Parts: sequence; structure tokens; C-alpha cells
Amino acid sequence: DDATEASAGWYWQFNRKQGYKHDGTTRTPGTTWIAATNETIGWQAANDPCSLELGSGWRIPTSTEWTNVNAAGGWTTLNGPWNSGLKMHAAGDLYYTDGSLEYRGSGGTYWGSTPFGSTSGWMLAFTGGTCGMGANDKAFGFPLRCIKDN
Repeated sequence: DDATEASAGWYWQFNRKQGYKHDGTTRTPGTTWIAATNETIGWQAANDPCSLELGSGWRIPTSTEWTNVNAAGGWTTLNGPWNSGLKMHAAGDLYYTDGSLEYRGSGGTYWGSTPFGSTSGWMLAFTGGTCGMGANDKAFGFPLRCIKDN
């Protein structure tokens, strides 16, 4: 339930390499927000912040990998994802229409690399009482949890 910027980290829109931080008042960088995306491709390697920031072998999990995490997690509170080996934070998100911050400290949504049609992407989301897989608008800014291939 820590709602600080330092704990929340950065946010990314689906298949975009530009990351954003939000201090609770201001989104940085304050560039024009992409409010709509229409492309059927998944997260491309050239735009993957995990490999760009952490190097070769790091990537965003697929929807299948997130589905497996969700099935194994059994999370029913915000403490579950945080107390797991993944240390997933209730970072909230940046709203798809304007990049404003919402739900920090009360929910977390993490992108997968798999598209769901042309305007949505798969994600893992959790709140105080639920955790599950779903699809959401690619214009949302969600945090990432990077994984490393062997």
C-alpha cells in the first residue's frame, strides 16, 4: 500500500519504449500522451524496455507466463504479490486517455508482451481481494516486471 513514486517505479504504454514516472501530480516526461493505439503486433524487441534497460536476455513476460504466475500465486490481498518472489507493487496505472495517475497503493496492473486484438494487450492485475488475467487498452501506462531467459 506504499503510494510513493520511488516504490511505484515507471510506467509504459504497450509496445512503446518511452517510460514515464509520476510523482502524484506531474507525469514526466510531459510529452503528448498517445490516447489510442491500433496495431495487431505484440511488444516488439526494439521497443522492449526490459532488454533496452537491462540488456540481452531480459524481456516482458508473455500472457501464458502471467497466466501461470496467476494460477500459482493464489493471491487474495495486496500483500500476496508483494510478499512473493516477484515483489510486485500496487503501483496503479496511468489512465489511457490522458496519462493521469490512478489506483497507486490500491492495485497493480502489469503488461504482458502478448496483444489482444489491435487495441488491447494482455495484463495481470491485482487489487485488495482479487488477482487475474485480462486485456486492457494499449494506451494505458502500466509497470513492467522483467524476466530473464536462461
